[in-house]
Amino acid sequence: MGARCCEPRGAQGPGRMGSRGQHPAGDREPDQLRPAWAADGLREERDLVLTIAQCGLDNQDPVHGRVLQTIYRKLTGSKFDCALHGDHWEDLGFQGANPATDLRGAGFLALLHLLYLVMDSKTLLMAQEIFRLSHHHIQQFPFCLMSVNITRIAIQALREECLSRECNRQQKVVPVVNSFYAATFLHLAHVWKTQQKTIADSGFVLKDLEVLAKKSPRRLLKTLEIYLAKVSKGQTSLLGAQKCGGAPAPHSKDLTFTGVCDLPPHSSEGTWVV
Repeated sequence: MGARCCEPRGAQGPGRMGSRGQHPAGDREPDQLRPAWAADGLREERDLVLTIAQCGLDNQDPVHGRVLQTIYRKLTGSKFDCALHGDHWEDLGFQGANPATDLRGAGFLALLHLLYLVMDSKTLLMAQEIFRLSHHHIQQFPFCLMSVNITRIAIQALREECLSRECNRQQKVVPVVNSFYAATFLHLAHVWKTQQKTIADSGFVLKDLEVLAKKSPRRLLKTLEIYLAKVSKGQTSLLGAQKCGGAPAPHSKDLTFTGVCDLPPHSSEGTWVV
């Protein structure tokens, strides 16, 4: 997360909740019960994370290019760098040939989260399993677009002080946000697999996930901790015996894409969230 960042864009803040997206007061602990930041350094670290989320991908920046190519190699197993534009990014679950166009509301932080996921051996195994699930012939979903949405949830949780207690406890912000992102992605994959979700369910799954993640971040983090401990001992597998067809299934070009916070109460099926 220490990669050089561009100047923040003047665009609307990430993942801003509209009136439809507001949650009942009982979903999260009341404002007066949330702990204040224990140190100015933590508040500054939080502000840095939120600033990175407002920075776009700069294809002219070699650091940004290396981040993208590392993600591609780690997920696909390729030993070679790839072009920064091209249809191969759709295989990773971006919507088009230029990943920069799919980072709205999450910015460069979305790529740093993916980088975090693939650079640790234990979380890499988790990422590769979720990536295989995303190419299932029935349960397919755009892996990277899903990841961007989970980064948006992490941004909202940080903005709304849902993570301040855990940040104070660990005396750090970046590792907490990274782990929260991974834990939320793990929970989504578990729900997706065990409840046989498909692309038609994506918007509603993400809305439920956002509520749960903000309400019970510590529970998600503990689940991730237990899962990774078992992974390191070879005792668990997210996909188990489930077979995810060999060749990546093509993602439909006919899906309608809407914002994670703009999903109407009775949205039609086939809606994807970006």
